[in-house]
Amino acid sequence: MKQITSLQNPFIKSLVLLQEKAKTRKQTGTFLIEGQREIELAIKSGYEIDTILFCIDFYDEAKNRKIEKSNPDINFIEISKEVYQKLAYRDTTEGILAVAKIKSLLLSDLKLSENPLILVAESPEKPGNIGAIFRTADAANLDAVIIANPKTDLYNPNIVRSSVGCLFTRQIATGTTSEIIAFLKEKNIDFYCATLQNSTPYHTQDFTKPSALVVGTEDAGLTEEWRNAATQNIIIPMEGEIDSMNVSVAAAILIFEAKRQRNFLSTSLL
Repeated sequence: MKQITSLQNPFIKSLVLLQEKAKTRKQTGTFLIEGQREIELAIKSGYEIDTILFCIDFYDEAKNRKIEKSNPDINFIEISKEVYQKLAYRDTTEGILAVAKIKSLLLSDLKLSENPLILVAESPEKPGNIGAIFRTADAANLDAVIIANPKTDLYNPNIVRSSVGCLFTRQIATGTTSEIIAFLKEKNIDFYCATLQNSTPYHTQDFTKPSALVVGTEDAGLTEEWRNAATQNIIIPMEGEIDSMNVSVAAAILIFEAKRQRNFLSTSLL
């Protein structure tokens, strides 16, 4: 098995760039995953793993043996503690990283159920918010998350980390606002836009049929194109002094209202 102990190793230098530069991730078509659970979720979701790097100081051979069994073609490299700490983002982790191949994010690749529930987020920027959105999408078992006019590389290590692997568990696609609106209309999916303008309370709408819930940024909200095209603009009534909330929180409120309605419908039909 190959061992790397030097920070000056060309391969390690290339991985540092992979962590730091979206341009490098795009050029190589690869990204880094850190952590046992995250790597296992990526493998389960069909991500192709090229290389596993592990540090013997932290490495739990018993736990990681199943990763090795999952694909005997994966290249395993032992790295020193110094190299691992250079590449790792987390202070406390299992001593394992993976080089994985990026998946397609095309709308046309989405495979939807007969009655899909989708979240669309327009131009989210903060990795923490994006990660939280993916975690909520996983918890609610959404068909897909679509990012409109993305401003952040979705394979940014901070998103991988903050999503605790949920980046890999749901279908994800990106596109322009116009492309996504056309896609939703083509699929006969109603879409409900969270906005202050010309809106009705979110809980009055019927989300039991094919639906997309659309949220915008906290500072600017949704663009006019979304507001004008919406099946219905919706609002989360608030009783305090401000008129907006964290985008991931707003998304969670809307998603679980839709899930409540759908669960109630399925129970009532029994």
